[in-house]
Amino acid sequence: MVSRLAGLLQESVKTPGVAAMLLALTRSIHDEEVVKEAIGETGHKFVVTEVGGQTGLSSFQEKINRAVIGAGLNANIIDKLPNEVHAIIHATEEAKRGIMVNTSSSASLALKIAVVRDEHWIAVAMFGTSALHYMTNHERAGLGIMHI
Repeated sequence: MVSRLAGLLQESVKTPGVAAMLLALTRSIHDEEVVKEAIGETGHKFVVTEVGGQTGLSSFQEKINRAVIGAGLNANIIDKLPNEVHAIIHATEEAKRGIMVNTSSSASLALKIAVVRDEHWIAVAMFGTSALHYMTNHERAGLGIMHI
Protein backbone atom coordinates (compact mmCIF):
# COMPACT_ATOMS: atom_id res chain seq x y z
CA MET A 1 0.00 0.00 0.00
CA VAL A 2 2.80 2.45 0.84
CA SER A 3 4.42 1.96 -2.58
CA ARG A 4 1.12 2.60 -4.34
CA LEU A 5 0.54 5.83 -2.41
CA ALA A 6 4.12 6.93 -2.95
CA GLY A 7 3.62 6.30 -6.67
CA LEU A 8 0.61 8.63 -6.64
CA LEU A 9 2.77 11.39 -5.15
CA GLN A 10 5.63 10.92 -7.64
CA GLU A 11 4.63 13.84 -9.89
CA SER A 12 3.97 16.11 -6.92
CA VAL A 13 7.39 15.69 -5.32
CA LYS A 14 9.56 16.38 -8.37
CA THR A 15 10.41 19.90 -7.20
CA PRO A 16 12.01 20.55 -3.80
CA GLY A 17 9.40 23.15 -2.85
CA VAL A 18 6.38 20.90 -3.32
CA ALA A 19 8.23 17.95 -1.77
CA ALA A 20 9.18 19.99 1.32
CA MET A 21 5.66 21.35 1.78
CA LEU A 22 4.05 17.91 1.44
CA LEU A 23 6.51 16.48 3.96
CA ALA A 24 5.89 19.31 6.44
CA LEU A 25 2.13 18.82 6.09
CA THR A 26 2.16 15.17 7.16
CA ARG A 27 0.51 14.47 10.49
CA SER A 28 1.28 10.80 11.12
CA ILE A 29 4.37 8.61 10.92
CA HIS A 30 2.66 6.56 8.21
CA ASP A 31 1.91 9.61 6.06
CA GLU A 32 5.44 10.92 6.60
CA GLU A 33 6.91 7.58 5.49
CA VAL A 34 4.77 7.55 2.33
CA VAL A 35 5.95 11.04 1.38
CA LYS A 36 9.56 10.20 2.27
CA GLU A 37 9.42 7.14 0.01
CA ALA A 38 8.10 9.23 -2.87
CA ILE A 39 10.75 11.93 -2.33
CA GLY A 40 13.48 9.28 -2.01
CA GLU A 41 12.59 7.95 -5.45
CA THR A 42 13.33 11.39 -6.97
CA GLY A 43 16.88 11.37 -5.64
CA HIS A 44 16.28 14.50 -3.56
CA LYS A 45 17.91 14.73 -0.13
CA PHE A 46 15.56 15.54 2.75
CA VAL A 47 15.23 15.86 6.51
CA VAL A 48 12.46 16.70 8.98
CA THR A 49 12.73 18.48 12.32
CA GLU A 50 10.38 20.15 14.78
CA VAL A 51 10.54 23.38 16.75
CA GLY A 52 8.26 24.92 19.31
CA GLY A 53 8.23 27.97 21.50
CA GLN A 54 6.90 31.46 22.07
CA THR A 55 7.26 34.05 19.34
CA GLY A 56 7.79 36.82 21.88
CA LEU A 57 11.10 35.35 23.02
CA SER A 58 13.95 36.95 21.11
CA SER A 59 15.72 33.60 20.90
CA PHE A 60 12.83 31.81 19.15
CA GLN A 61 13.65 32.94 15.62
CA GLU A 62 17.30 32.00 16.15
CA LYS A 63 16.13 28.63 17.56
CA ILE A 64 14.43 27.92 14.22
CA ASN A 65 17.59 28.86 12.30
CA ARG A 66 19.79 26.62 14.48
CA ALA A 67 17.37 23.69 14.15
CA VAL A 68 17.21 23.93 10.36
CA ILE A 69 20.95 24.43 9.84
CA GLY A 70 21.75 21.65 12.31
CA ALA A 71 19.30 19.22 10.69
CA GLY A 72 20.67 20.09 7.26
CA LEU A 73 24.26 19.47 8.32
CA ASN A 74 23.51 16.33 10.35
CA ALA A 75 21.53 14.73 7.50
CA ASN A 76 24.11 15.73 4.87
CA ILE A 77 21.59 17.91 3.07
CA ILE A 78 24.19 20.69 3.08
CA ASP A 79 27.93 20.78 3.57
CA LYS A 80 29.76 23.33 5.72
CA LEU A 81 30.36 25.55 2.72
CA PRO A 82 29.47 29.26 2.72
CA ASN A 83 27.17 29.04 -0.31
CA GLU A 84 25.24 26.06 1.09
CA VAL A 85 24.82 27.52 4.58
CA HIS A 86 23.84 30.83 2.97
CA ALA A 87 21.17 29.12 0.84
CA ILE A 88 19.57 27.26 3.73
CA ILE A 89 19.53 30.41 5.88
CA HIS A 90 17.79 32.39 3.14
CA ALA A 91 15.24 29.64 2.50
CA THR A 92 14.58 29.45 6.25
CA GLU A 93 14.12 33.20 6.57
CA GLU A 94 11.68 33.18 3.65
CA ALA A 95 9.67 30.32 5.19
CA LYS A 96 9.60 32.11 8.56
CA ARG A 97 7.97 35.15 6.93
CA GLY A 98 4.99 32.98 6.03
CA ILE A 99 4.77 31.62 9.57
CA MET A 100 5.35 34.84 11.48
CA VAL A 101 3.13 37.23 9.50
CA ASN A 102 0.41 38.66 11.76
CA THR A 103 1.51 36.47 14.67
CA SER A 104 1.03 37.95 18.11
CA SER A 105 4.23 38.66 20.00
CA SER A 106 3.13 36.29 22.76
CA ALA A 107 1.79 33.41 20.66
CA SER A 108 3.04 29.86 21.00
CA LEU A 109 4.14 28.01 17.87
CA ALA A 110 4.60 24.30 17.21
CA LEU A 111 6.19 23.66 13.82
CA LYS A 112 7.15 20.72 11.68
CA ILE A 113 9.95 21.73 9.34
CA ALA A 114 11.03 19.86 6.21
CA VAL A 115 14.15 20.58 4.18
CA VAL A 116 14.45 19.15 0.67
CA ARG A 117 17.31 19.64 -1.76
CA ASP A 118 18.06 18.75 -5.34
CA GLU A 119 21.24 19.57 -7.23
CA HIS A 120 20.58 23.30 -7.53
CA TRP A 121 17.79 24.26 -5.11
CA ILE A 122 17.00 23.93 -1.42
CA ALA A 123 13.52 24.32 0.04
CA VAL A 124 12.47 24.82 3.65
CA ALA A 125 8.80 24.27 4.47
CA MET A 126 7.17 24.92 7.83
CA PHE A 127 3.71 23.90 8.95
CA GLY A 128 2.19 23.99 12.39
CA THR A 129 -0.10 25.71 14.82
CA SER A 130 -0.04 29.00 16.65
CA ALA A 131 -2.20 30.26 19.46
CA LEU A 132 -2.47 32.77 22.26
CA HIS A 133 -4.50 30.17 24.17
CA TYR A 134 -4.66 26.42 23.56
CA MET A 135 -8.34 26.68 22.59
CA THR A 136 -7.52 29.07 19.73
CA ASN A 137 -4.94 27.00 17.83
CA HIS A 138 -4.88 27.63 14.11
CA GLU A 139 -2.64 26.43 11.34
CA ARG A 140 0.17 28.35 9.65
CA ALA A 141 2.47 27.53 6.75
CA GLY A 142 5.58 28.97 5.17
CA LEU A 143 7.84 28.00 2.29
CA GLY A 144 11.24 29.30 1.28
CA ILE A 145 13.30 28.25 -1.72
CA MET A 146 16.85 29.31 -2.55
CA HIS A 147 19.35 28.51 -5.29
CA ILE A 148 22.53 26.87 -4.03
